[in-house]
Amino acid sequence: MTDDIWKRNEIESPCTKVCQIHPETRLCLGCARSIEEIGDWSRMTPDQRRTIMADLPNRAPAPTGRRGGRAARLKRATREA
Repeated sequence: MTDDIWKRNEIESPCTKVCQIHPETRLCLGCARSIEEIGDWSRMTPDQRRTIMADLPNRAPAPTGRRGGRAARLKRATREA
């Protein structure tokens, strides 16, 4: 089944339909674009879109390291106290 709603006569969007913005990186976890890039996509020139598309493989939409678990929570709690 094709998804005609998502088709346009422009450079194909990198959207993977997994639209969730990471709170730290501010990048979409699905396509790695910023919220500004997503919002402006339809108004961008083909050259602007090509530039973003070329950069996407270099982006990490979410940090790869652990956030610290229990040790980080305890450390945060002692700083806030």
